[in-house]
Amino acid sequence: MSEPNDTAPADREPIGPDPLDTGLLAPGRAGAAVEAATGDAAFLAAMVAAEAALTAAQADLGLVPPAAARAVAEAAEATRFDPRDLALRARADGHPVIALVADLTAAVGQESAPYVHRGATSQDVMDTAAMLVAARAVDLTLDDLARTERALADLAARHRATPMAGRTLTQHAVPTAFGLKAAGWRELVVAAVDRLTGVRAALPVQLGGAAGTLAAFAEYAPDRAPDTGPRLLAAYARRTGLAEPRLPWHVLRTPIADLGSALAFTGGALGKIAADVLVLSRTEIGEVAEATGGGSSAMPHKANPVRAALVAAAARQLPALASVLLAGMVCEDERHAGVWHAEWQTLREALRLAGGAARDAAVMVGGLRVDADRMAANLALTGGRITSERIAAALSARVGRARAKELLTRASRRAAQEGLPLAEALRELPELADLEEGWLADLTDPAAYLGAAPLLVDRALADPRRSG
Repeated sequence: MSEPNDTAPADREPIGPDPLDTGLLAPGRAGAAVEAATGDAAFLAAMVAAEAALTAAQADLGLVPPAAARAVAEAAEATRFDPRDLALRARADGHPVIALVADLTAAVGQESAPYVHRGATSQDVMDTAAMLVAARAVDLTLDDLARTERALADLAARHRATPMAGRTLTQHAVPTAFGLKAAGWRELVVAAVDRLTGVRAALPVQLGGAAGTLAAFAEYAPDRAPDTGPRLLAAYARRTGLAEPRLPWHVLRTPIADLGSALAFTGGALGKIAADVLVLSRTEIGEVAEATGGGSSAMPHKANPVRAALVAAAARQLPALASVLLAGMVCEDERHAGVWHAEWQTLREALRLAGGAARDAAVMVGGLRVDADRMAANLALTGGRITSERIAAALSARVGRARAKELLTRASRRAAQEGLPLAEALRELPELADLEEGWLADLTDPAAYLGAAPLLVDRALADPRRSG
């Protein structure tokens, strides 16, 4: 029996790799700034930046000659390395760092070669690179979330008292204001911004050496001072612009878990907005519409809410990716096998999905068309029955709570069966024959029963922590 290998059988022509992931199956992130910020070229640039920063930090502490740091910085140009070649060579070691270090060492020259990657382990570079990429991607996502938040603040203010049907369990419930709905959407976006901002500020550099003790760095120091490693960790953090962790986090995957959770939360926050837009955009509802709808290959009359669909798709994928990143907290020993490997693509996809969703949400909300007339027409569909809660309270004061409920239930059923306005069905009840003229008509006006909705909008927009 022949030994298994990685080559394709002779009778099957292998399909060559695409030069890059074009995003053919991922329109939600295609063309977004976050796509390029998380691509192979970006990760490669982050890895060589991590290597250059490490040598520079050691030079800051006098652990390597300044000339060596300059040589590594000059050689650490991502375009000189071939990502595909590194990817194929990575199969030998399970990651691309060893191959990259070999190429970088060859590029710096003989005198500086001993100082490349000195004292570090491959995971130090991969984790640091992942944090550098994440920092850039989260910054881009926060920019788009800020655009979304401002647009929602404007919608909430303009429609603070625009009446619409509040819906619960798919049915008309009581009237509400579209401004309150927009203010609620905005609260979710602000909450996502809060979480992502906190996670972004805490993204840490990684440096622990072979098993998280930083031991090798002290051995390379002229005085072998035991605090060499911690001092180098601080210098490395300064050089990368990342946070300084209290401990190396090779097997303490809190930063990745927190980031995954915040990205999934962001997807959920934007997904709620998308879900509402999708429902309110239905032909039979028609209360909102995207500024530029998508087309159909078979039905030319359609203008599909495409941005909302893409945001909703991202929101459904992100929790599963976050679960993989959270599962990475369960890892053995001082370095682990398979956990950090499982994070790379997962984290990249999560960053892309959240960033793409933020981009699409900003476009969707920024151009959202609100049809107040359609909202009013939909409010009238039940002939005033949407105000039954208000009528029940008013009748209770006249005939008692139990009797009011009985009368209102009887009138509501007749109104629904015969297509009557609720006020008319109530007036025809003998028990309510003595009601003043116009009293029930006022009670069944949906626009007059918004409760504190406009005040709640004002309250949300007045919060000094909110940028809108």
